[in-house]
Amino acid sequence: MYAKLKSIGAYVPDKILTNKDLEKIVDTNDEWITKRTGIKTRHIVEDNEVTSDLAYMAALNALENAEMSAEEIDMIIVATITPDYFAMPSTACIVAQKLGIVRPAVDISAACTGFIYTLAQAKAFIESNMYKNILIIGAETLSKIINWKDRTTCVLFGDGAGAAIISATSNKDEAIIDIDINADGKYSDFLITPGRGVKYGCETNRTWLEMKGNETFKVAVKTLSKSVTDILKRNNLTGENIDWFVPHQANYRIIDAVAKTVQIPKEKCVLTVQKYGNTSSASIPMAINEMVQKGKIKKGDLMLLDAFGGGFTWGSALLPFY
Repeated sequence: MYAKLKSIGAYVPDKILTNKDLEKIVDTNDEWITKRTGIKTRHIVEDNEVTSDLAYMAALNALENAEMSAEEIDMIIVATITPDYFAMPSTACIVAQKLGIVRPAVDISAACTGFIYTLAQAKAFIESNMYKNILIIGAETLSKIINWKDRTTCVLFGDGAGAAIISATSNKDEAIIDIDINADGKYSDFLITPGRGVKYGCETNRTWLEMKGNETFKVAVKTLSKSVTDILKRNNLTGENIDWFVPHQANYRIIDAVAKTVQIPKEKCVLTVQKYGNTSSASIPMAINEMVQKGKIKKGDLMLLDAFGGGFTWGSALLPFY
């Protein structure tokens, strides 16, 4: 038994925040943001919207695209660093309730690598014959943990959700080929929300996301380049064999540097960072969904995914489009 990507879906809130809007909030400008990150706009939730709302809508989209009902889902895994509640209940449990089903449901926290981590978990559950259909979701309301007075971070992030259904198949040609995930905690202070846990308690002056930008950039490029090179080599592939490179949409400069390392041309590189900003665990499924909506991707196309996030966590995956 193998695991395959059966469908994809996504959802973003209606409100759009442009670089010009940010010029009115913080000391920055459109030219600086665009040159440094490639970002032009990002979607932002309203005050009454939470992560499970976005996750639920993305899940409905994925179910519709798969022509499946919620009752056919055996398990839900949600990747998020902006859960509805601290500690419990999990956002996955809330999504299950909104879908009207009683199923195993769990959150994972792997920051921007969250979607690849959920993909690895779903693959393992299916290949061990425990479940047949697993709903995986990356969902974030990062605007709720951003310091809007910090121009080094507030320009980078947006809100959104992406979902996928991973299903059992006996056809090896449809199967997820390989996944590589890893983590190294020695860089944990490079990207952190220090006042949102038991270590520091509820420190009201440190509840926001904090990032050492230059240090994170350097480690991200080096680590991701090695990860994608290793997974390609392990499967006797090169950048020429890849139809679509779908990286985590953090920063155009990181994406470009990694793509050049594995010699993937720009026309094969999926870019949505300019439209949505960094949506953490949601960015990869959102990017795939964007390709589907534009009719650019076809059945059987080989995708290379990669992501890097706080922890530090990182990962890559090779899989055909469903």
